[in-house]
Amino acid sequence: MTIHRRVLILGGARSGKSRTALQLAESTSPERDYIATAQAFDDEMRERIDRHRAERDRSWQTIDAPLDLVEAVQARAAPRHAVLVDCLTLWLSNIMLAGRDPSREADRLVQTVRDARGPLILVSNEVGHGIVPSTPLGRSFRDEQGRLNQRVAEVCDAVIFVAAGQPILLKPAPPLRLHLE
Repeated sequence: MTIHRRVLILGGARSGKSRTALQLAESTSPERDYIATAQAFDDEMRERIDRHRAERDRSWQTIDAPLDLVEAVQARAAPRHAVLVDCLTLWLSNIMLAGRDPSREADRLVQTVRDARGPLILVSNEVGHGIVPSTPLGRSFRDEQGRLNQRVAEVCDAVIFVAAGQPILLKPAPPLRLHLE
């Protein structure tokens, strides 16, 4: 059995990626932290956050880190202590809206993921499957999210894509070979 210390879970909205991440973390360690990046700016988002909290039992400790994700992961990641980050998409959105440099923040996050001392599960949306956003900010966000997902996937031991609640292992993958005739 292969043990993966850093796992990226990707998927679309309502794909089941958060549920998959919770199950993975719960099977990893009885000591677990949930680092939340969402901010409740309106009633609908407050309801979403409340639903996510209800999915976790009391064994979870929740840390809110809408902007300071790097510091939260550095403080919490430890051997035999699972850390789940949900999600990189909201974190990146928060970073961009706060006027921070997304490339510099991504550099810091990638280094933190690489250096994580314990089990780390990161959730992120795969946003490049939809229509091209109609605004420059939307297109910039989509591009930054795609780059962030690629960079985090590169330093993770495993990458899982979730569609319709079904996890699909993307990394590690067997080497690709073409049959030449």
